[in-house]
Amino acid sequence: MTGKTDFSVTHEPITGFAMKQNIHPFLMILLMFCLACVISVETANADIIREPVYAGSFYPATGSGLKAAIEQLVSQVKPVRVDRPPHTSLKAIIIPHAGYIYAGLTAAHISRVLKESRFSRAIVMGPDHRIGFQGCAISDVSAYETPLGSVRIHGDAVRLRRDKNLFRSVPLSDRLEHSVEVVLPYLQYFLMEFELIPIVTGQGRNLDKRVSVALDPLLDQNTLLVASSDLSHYLPYKDAVVRDRETIEIILNLDADKLIHRENAACGKIPILILINMARRYGWKTVLLHYSNSGDTAGDRSRVVGYGAIAFYGGSAMQHKIDSPQSLDKHQGQALVRLARQTIAEKLGKPSIKADPEDLEDTVFQANRGTFVTLTIDKQLRGCIGNLDPSESILAGIKRNAINAAFHDPRFPPLKPAELDRVDIEVSILTEPYPLEYRDSKDLLAKLRVHVDGVILRKGTASATFLPQVWAQLPRPEEFLSHLCTKAGLSADTWRKSHPEILIYQVQYFEAAK
Repeated sequence: MTGKTDFSVTHEPITGFAMKQNIHPFLMILLMFCLACVISVETANADIIREPVYAGSFYPATGSGLKAAIEQLVSQVKPVRVDRPPHTSLKAIIIPHAGYIYAGLTAAHISRVLKESRFSRAIVMGPDHRIGFQGCAISDVSAYETPLGSVRIHGDAVRLRRDKNLFRSVPLSDRLEHSVEVVLPYLQYFLMEFELIPIVTGQGRNLDKRVSVALDPLLDQNTLLVASSDLSHYLPYKDAVVRDRETIEIILNLDADKLIHRENAACGKIPILILINMARRYGWKTVLLHYSNSGDTAGDRSRVVGYGAIAFYGGSAMQHKIDSPQSLDKHQGQALVRLARQTIAEKLGKPSIKADPEDLEDTVFQANRGTFVTLTIDKQLRGCIGNLDPSESILAGIKRNAINAAFHDPRFPPLKPAELDRVDIEVSILTEPYPLEYRDSKDLLAKLRVHVDGVILRKGTASATFLPQVWAQLPRPEEFLSHLCTKAGLSADTWRKSHPEILIYQVQYFEAAK
């Protein structure tokens, strides 16, 4: 023992390997057959392409006709400079999804911000108009086809669907919904090559907040968020202009509460609220690009539909994640600390101050995140277990890791009832790990951020991690990496000689209030 804190990671409950079971051969064959069926279904879906449903009605049916239509609309956009906030880049847009003869002029104004963009991934969120379902639909096809070509589905769509309480495939929506399909040609025209995560939002309590939390780890400089939405529907022209201008002002001011309670504001209210949630979290600024309604383009003025194009600008998304790893506040953090202590106390059969059930109903706790629970007595480690991958909700992870840290850390005997009152508990909430690209060991040392980054080191089958808290004991990056290599069962200089895979993540951690 060196006396230095060792933050271990356990990916599976240790008790899960303590029991041997005999499986009947017939059941094993049946299990393998079922698994093969599941795998074959996944493979089949991977080859399915969603064909365009609204080509020839909402927009031209041929590639040449569609390209010409978009070019003609773009030619009408006045070359006015966008008043972009300084030191920012484009993060998200709102774009209408009505037929091109009606909404195309407003939609074409995204040309003012997308002409020189570099996005390789677009998360396009549109509202459900036709089916009615809880949560959100994410297609399980391999690509969306339009007359301009195919757009492949990004692999993170599969990861999002693992959260079955929030995302799932809804084939009927895939066949009938237009809100995602109709905006794709605009993105194809301006972005050229990109991959897609198509999300159709349904119904559900706090759905916008839950989706915001789920999408947060995907934000980076290469990802564009898109809310597909029209504004008011079927008001007389003058009434629509007044109402839409008020709604646009609410959006520009990021006033989520007013938008939630506003009637006939926007059919894509939930996608817009998701953008507002992100904008408020990361300090994004809004810029109105254009407004019109169908009475200005191809419809009569007795019953019109409104259209707005709005851009969202912000600084480096990654920098915001470093400064504030995610969206928990101190009150939420203390609720998790109380939950961890309550969970351990109940296992020991001892009384404890219970976490307020109402506090634990906060939707942010339903997000899938990596979590750690660390126990210390007199500042000496007494147990630390966690999971890096966001495979379960924050609540479930804290409860499971509290039990494992107290009773299943292989470095320590199980916690005794007499020790509970002396134990200090710390809970850590992790961002999703992402690869750190580096040229050589010198470049690696330069890129690691002391007291900020948690680090995962992998070489072959060997791997280990240190939470950012370990920097307090190992503040020199060379020493930090050498100890991490040793922990992984590798030679201490592996990080210098063998170019191991490095992933980093950030942590928000909470201790009991003193």
